[in-house]
Amino acid sequence: MNIAMVSEHASPLAVLGGVDAGGQNVHVAELSAALVRAGCRVAVYTRRDDHRLAREVTMPSGVTVVHADAGPARTIPKDELLPYMDALSVELRRAFAAAPPDVVHGHFWMSGRAALAACKPLGIPVVQTFHALGSEKRRMQGLLDTSPRERLAEEGRIMRAVDRVVATSSSEMFELCRLGADPRRLRIVPCGVNAAFFASCRDALPLERRRSYRIVTLSRLVARKG
Repeated sequence: MNIAMVSEHASPLAVLGGVDAGGQNVHVAELSAALVRAGCRVAVYTRRDDHRLAREVTMPSGVTVVHADAGPARTIPKDELLPYMDALSVELRRAFAAAPPDVVHGHFWMSGRAALAACKPLGIPVVQTFHALGSEKRRMQGLLDTSPRERLAEEGRIMRAVDRVVATSSSEMFELCRLGADPRRLRIVPCGVNAAFFASCRDALPLERRRSYRIVTLSRLVARKG
C-alpha cells in the first residue's frame, strides 16, 4: 500500500523540544516507520521551513519526507500557517495527480484541510487524526488560545468530509461525536509505546510501591502544556 501522510507543521525530521515540535512529530515519524516495516510505502508531506532543505529526504526507517513549498521557507508558528494551506493543497494535488497514493492521512486540522482540497477532486480517500481539538483547547486555555478563529468550524467540516477519523482515545471520540462526527466513520487507535525506549521498572521497586498506582505525564516545557 502506498500511503501519504500530511503533517504541515510537524516534520518527522524536526529537532524535538521546540515550541511546535513534540508529540505530533514523534507520532508521525513512528507511525510511518511502523507502516514501512509492515510493507507499505510511506511519504510524509510537510511544509518547507528552511530553504536549505532538500525536496525529498529518506529517513533511516525508509520513510520519505517531502518538503512542500507553502509560504516563506522559514519557521512560522503553527497558529499562523492557515494562510498558506491553499498553497500546500496545490502542491499536494500536483504530487498526488502524478503518483496517486492509495490513501492520504492528515495530521492536525490544517493538514486535513489541505489534504481534502487536494484529494477530493482526485478521488483519493482521506483519513484524519486531529491530535488536538480546538473545542478542547478553547475550553482549557480560554483567552490564551491563539488558534485561528476559523479552527472550530473547519474541524467540524473536516470531520464530516473525510472518509475516516482516527481518534487516539475514547475521550477524543466522545468529543468528536459531540461535535457532530459520524460514529460510523470513527476509529480509536491509541498511541503506542516504543518498548525499545521505555520499559517497566516495577520489578525494581519495593513491594509496597508495586501495589500502588503512579501517574506520570510527559510534555514539552512550554506553558500551554502545563
